[in-house]
Amino acid sequence: MTEVKTRARPAAVKLTPAAEARVADLMARAPADAIGVKLSTPRRGCSGLAYSVDYVAAQDPLDEKIETPGGDFYIDAASVLYLIGSTMDWVEDDFTAGFVFDNPNAKGACGCGESFTV
Repeated sequence: MTEVKTRARPAAVKLTPAAEARVADLMARAPADAIGVKLSTPRRGCSGLAYSVDYVAAQDPLDEKIETPGGDFYIDAASVLYLIGSTMDWVEDDFTAGFVFDNPNAKGACGCGESFTV
């Protein structure tokens, strides 16, 4: 009998060290019932989809789970296909702070950058 070797599937989204540090910061200040932070892509904005990052209190078995040094990061099961191959970063400057996404699946975005289309 031949042994079948399998390798771990890469995560759908890669978090930069800055994004991982922000997840850790969020989890340090999270509500008591939070088990992690979850990324989803709800329908919103003029282009159709938006990025949403929220606390999550219960794991959906269909969500993708990424373990980071600062806490668990989940990706909504319905959003995974829109996010495969993306990189999530945390960027701060003098005027703004927020998660920034490099999404190879996005075919367009609205002028304000609030939403995207695939």
